Amino acid sequence: MATYDLDEQERLDELKAWWKRWGNLVMIGLAVVVAAAAGWRYWQNHTVTQSLEAATVYEKLTQSLAANDVKGARDAGAMLIDQYKGTAYAPRAALLLAKLNVVSKDVKSAQAQLEWAAANSKEPAVKDLARLRLAGLQLDQKQYDAALKTLSSSHSDAYAFRFHDLKGDVLLALGKPAEARAAYQAAFGKMAQDNPYRNIVELKLDALGGETK
Repeated sequence: MATYDLDEQERLDELKAWWKRWGNLVMIGLAVVVAAAAGWRYWQNHTVTQSLEAATVYEKLTQSLAANDVKGARDAGAMLIDQYKGTAYAPRAALLLAKLNVVSKDVKSAQAQLEWAAANSKEPAVKDLARLRLAGLQLDQKQYDAALKTLSSSHSDAYAFRFHDLKGDVLLALGKPAEARAAYQAAFGKMAQDNPYRNIVELKLDALGGETK
């Protein structure tokens, strides 16, 4: 029994010595872990709250558009971009606001919103749509070099044919029919047989002469 007591005491003394040396660091480490966990929970809750609030504002935006309430739509869209820019709803709102500005002939604002959507969206499809619409506006404004630069950005395979087709339109406007034809051919090759837009691209190719493929 005495031997057991001595062993226990020795272990206790070792533990005390270890704690005296490392106890403060252990407590600091535990505090960091607790703080990190609390911060992560706060961030998760904040993200969910932001997303839910943004969804409500986005619904107001779509309802305002359906009711032809331009001011209400602009206010809701501006709120999403200013206060909820980290959510998926903000870039989508920018696309809708750009469309409103095109209708009201405020092309400069429309281009700015499309550029913002392309730069800030985390969704490839939204990025691609923003760039396509931006390039279309640049083409309309005869900003051909800018349009080609926009179309040269990376894009998903789902929208590849549209990028090539629009590039063909820009090159044709620049008076480069051979390069335009190559772009149209690339677009044609990217489309499925049942794609309804395939006939339009084929007409463009026929107008330029030569083989379709």
